[in-house]
Amino acid sequence: MLNLNDIVVRLGGRTILDGATASLPPRGRIGLVGRNGAGKSTLVRVIAGMLEADGGTVGMPRGSRLGYIAQEAPGGEATPFETVLSADAERVTLLEQSETCTEPHRLAEIHERLIAIDAYSAPARAARILNGLGFDEEAQHRSLESFSGGWRMRVALASLLFSAPDLLLLDEPSNHLDLEAVLWLEDFLKSYPATILLVSHERDFLNNVVDHILHLSGGKLTIYPGGYDAFERQRAERHAQIESARAKQKAQRERLQDYVARNSARASTAKQAQSRAKALAKLQPIAEQIDDPSLSFDFPSPDELRPPLITLNQASVGYGDKPVLSRLNFRVDADERIALLGRNGNGKTTLARLLAGQLDAMDGEINASTKMRVGYFTQYQVEELDRSETPLQHMTQQMEGASPAHVRAQLGRFGFSGPKATTEVGKLSGGERARLALALITRNAPHILILDEPTNHLDIDAREALIHALNAYAGAVLIISHDRHMLEMTADRLILVDQGTADEFDGSIDDYIAFVLTKDPAKSTSETGDGGTKGGNRKDQRRAAAAAREQSTSLRKRARKAESDIEKLGTAISAIDRAMFDPSSAEASLAKLTMTDLMKRRADLQKQLETAEAVWLETSEALENSGV
Repeated sequence: MLNLNDIVVRLGGRTILDGATASLPPRGRIGLVGRNGAGKSTLVRVIAGMLEADGGTVGMPRGSRLGYIAQEAPGGEATPFETVLSADAERVTLLEQSETCTEPHRLAEIHERLIAIDAYSAPARAARILNGLGFDEEAQHRSLESFSGGWRMRVALASLLFSAPDLLLLDEPSNHLDLEAVLWLEDFLKSYPATILLVSHERDFLNNVVDHILHLSGGKLTIYPGGYDAFERQRAERHAQIESARAKQKAQRERLQDYVARNSARASTAKQAQSRAKALAKLQPIAEQIDDPSLSFDFPSPDELRPPLITLNQASVGYGDKPVLSRLNFRVDADERIALLGRNGNGKTTLARLLAGQLDAMDGEINASTKMRVGYFTQYQVEELDRSETPLQHMTQQMEGASPAHVRAQLGRFGFSGPKATTEVGKLSGGERARLALALITRNAPHILILDEPTNHLDIDAREALIHALNAYAGAVLIISHDRHMLEMTADRLILVDQGTADEFDGSIDDYIAFVLTKDPAKSTSETGDGGTKGGNRKDQRRAAAAAREQSTSLRKRARKAESDIEKLGTAISAIDRAMFDPSSAEASLAKLTMTDLMKRRADLQKQLETAEAVWLETSEALENSGV
């Protein structure tokens, strides 16, 4: 369907794509992945004809239609419904011709073509697509000017899907969507009858939609069969093979160098030595895997506060005199991991702002510890960074009075060391700017992190690093995200923001997905497969679910603490091992100790490590057996 042949693109004196070559299968659903800055969007723009490559060709069958979302959101007085219908240019033209054509033969051809393209069911299809992306009947017929940029980008996506091109190009289509709309889009794409090339950093979305992964790295393309998890397994195997080849080549190089050194001066072996030297010169080095500082997230741990951090009692919050959310009753404790669920526009961000102290309660009570510090992340903070200043300048301004060493230490936690700390923000990638915003909001070791869509600019590897950092963080976390993998891996408590309030959701992320897809809470929370009864006592079910969730939360906290202890103890034991076998590299505190003292300290730490590992195993088994 699509052939990419030796595509070369140079931007700003840097080679982005360097002989990128791949053949995409017809009707394939291909996920294009790669690190931030690898050139994914550049490649998509080349395929779409929006950017001319410096070399190479893009081949498609003659007459194929290509669809791609423009960078600017649609606007004007037209409605979303009218905008989507107008996206099928052929249908619009034929309908206009059918009203003015008087030649019978041509008129018959027009009507035959209208039937062939299913033109008369188009209004129903347009409404169905818009509804799936979150536009109810009333919203579909409002002026585009009444919507925010994010919602107008949804209209652009709806228009593209409605036009049904032969090659559908999607560059991060979920960035402006909530989880409910992502689930709908996922279902739509799984049954799309033509070829899809999809750029996404959402692991679950890729696993559920694509059947091939196209990996862009170092300007080159490699295609793998299967979803993202299959790709990661194959990539890991490939990396292992590369490392094995490097080790073998290193050993071969050392043998050749040794032979040449020993035999070059002897007449009887000079010829063989010369031959070995030529073979040595022909050995091409195999690049080793390089650690990427862009994967660095390290949230500073806060000092302990007595629980609860925040308590809401019949609280209401909104704007002006109009409440958005009412009857809010819950508390947030230290070390909790909470996810806010619900469609965009239901009030998730409003609730986050209330908890962050940016909005006051209109009614009821909100009580928070006077010593509590809050780190609040939004996409606006990423966009509002001064592009002419450096990360070092930004952090210095925010950490007024702090020493340069402390400022650089906070930047280093998030990968901004060396030249990166003094690079203008305008020259950083979107992922790097997001990391800088996270570094800024955590500069004072907050007790609670409130993160509103923190992953939009992060690639998959960076998202995994963020997940690990959040799980290691000692404070509370409240997160809003459409990335199911992130929610599943971090949240142990779910709150559904819907119908003007926020309530505990009894179940897991999978239960919530089932709830969204069925739109029937009874199907996901009341039906059981072995003796349960449909429509049972919901109050008892909620009570039992709450008790199970409380037990699960306690177990997860113990498991996280054990994981943290294991990591710290392992690091301490490694430091002692280095001090015992290489005193010159020992830490200052260990260099003063005798060998006997080091051995005694190592034995104590080893006992603590074994205890922590036993706790971790016990809690992990309990969580697995609880099924929560």
